[in-house]
Amino acid sequence: MIAFLAMADRVFAWLLRAVILATSAIVTLSLVALVIFRVFFSQSLLGMHEASLLAAMWLYMAGAVMASRRSEHLVVDFLATSLRTPRARAIHGLVVAVLTLVIAAIFALWVWKMLAWGMKRPQIIPVLNLPLWYAQAPLALAAVSAVLYALRDIARAGLQIAQSGKGA
Repeated sequence: MIAFLAMADRVFAWLLRAVILATSAIVTLSLVALVIFRVFFSQSLLGMHEASLLAAMWLYMAGAVMASRRSEHLVVDFLATSLRTPRARAIHGLVVAVLTLVIAAIFALWVWKMLAWGMKRPQIIPVLNLPLWYAQAPLALAAVSAVLYALRDIARAGLQIAQSGKGA
């Protein structure tokens, strides 16, 4: 089971990197095209701004998920670095992970309600004629991933607490 989860995590990371690279290129190229067409041709490319914003949403949320996966998100670690024992650091990690899970679950509930509302009242992104959930989907990715990574961090902290108890 651990080997399967590790493989699934590697595949997910590869997909995230692909999304990040593709959306970075889309955002960059679309904004460059917008500027070039406005400055040199006094024309606006219909839908290009919306496309760049849609890609930016995917880029930001995929980047946030990748940071959570690597535990590289913003942290305030003053307390954690001042704790002396591995057990105290593990307990701190568990508290942080549980609080993260609560916040992530609230975020996931909000996203679920937003998506459910959107399915009852379907709307489109006008210029691109795309369903609005295309722009909302990256929030769902981030919400589900945040919950899963919080559960991972709880499990890690629990194992660290158990291991530090054996050494005491």
